[in-house]
Amino acid sequence: MSVRHPIVAITGSSGAGTTSVTRTFESIFRREGVAAAVIEGDSFHRYDRAEMKRAAAEIDPKEKPHFSHFGEEANLFDELETLFRTYSETGTGRSRKYLHNDEEAAPWDQPAGTFTPWADLPPSELLFYEGLHGGVKTDTIDVSRYPDLLIGVVPVINLEWIQKIHRDRSTRGYSTAAVTDVILGRMHDYVHYICPQFTRTHINFQRVPVVDTSDPFIARTIPTADESLVVIRFSNPRGFDFPYLLSMLHDSFMSRANTLVVPGGKMELAMQLIFTPMILRLLERRRQQRAA
Repeated sequence: MSVRHPIVAITGSSGAGTTSVTRTFESIFRREGVAAAVIEGDSFHRYDRAEMKRAAAEIDPKEKPHFSHFGEEANLFDELETLFRTYSETGTGRSRKYLHNDEEAAPWDQPAGTFTPWADLPPSELLFYEGLHGGVKTDTIDVSRYPDLLIGVVPVINLEWIQKIHRDRSTRGYSTAAVTDVILGRMHDYVHYICPQFTRTHINFQRVPVVDTSDPFIARTIPTADESLVVIRFSNPRGFDFPYLLSMLHDSFMSRANTLVVPGGKMELAMQLIFTPMILRLLERRRQQRAA
């Protein structure tokens, strides 16, 4: 954590909905005039798309039965921790971009599925990370100690799978069977690298459908926001004005002393109400420290 150089991190697995949360933060940054250095977690994968396929094909499943983008072997955890540490100390660091598709790759004159060269971050007031490992911790690294605001996005597992299946089929051309194989192959790393992060977060957002999602592999549609509730858990509820939030978020209620439940359609508004003052406080502390 750093007063001078704050870090905000969104963490969640593939299909969790972290990209939607990022759009809310981008709206806050734009409205409040915040200069944020935005980091995508995919840029800290160890292999590009072709290399990952080759690595997966060459690995002996008996020696390494668990190899996925969720785990340590396929990611640059050391480099990610170095970025967070360096930024918290100096407000600088190096990153790159992963080019997901032809549209993203065109300006770089590179194939889709590759990385851009490493480059220095632009001048910024805070670092914003969105990806798989914003709160990851292993025996040798601890990324989770650096964010000033660490947010988990973790829909109930069946909904997460439905979202991933529909995304990968519609945007990446995968079959349901292929996506199912990916989900199964990642399960060990999901349990050991993804889930533990949500005990280190400051706030978790968990979308819970109120329609039947018992078999996510045959679901024809993703449950809509109006067919969901959002469970918002605060690790430390001190300082939050829950009566104000309840008054602003119609049909919301407190299920525990640190847990606010809101209708799914109010999730973005809830984020705006919760995170805007938190971002402004981080920046005010930064400005006061720099002026001292």
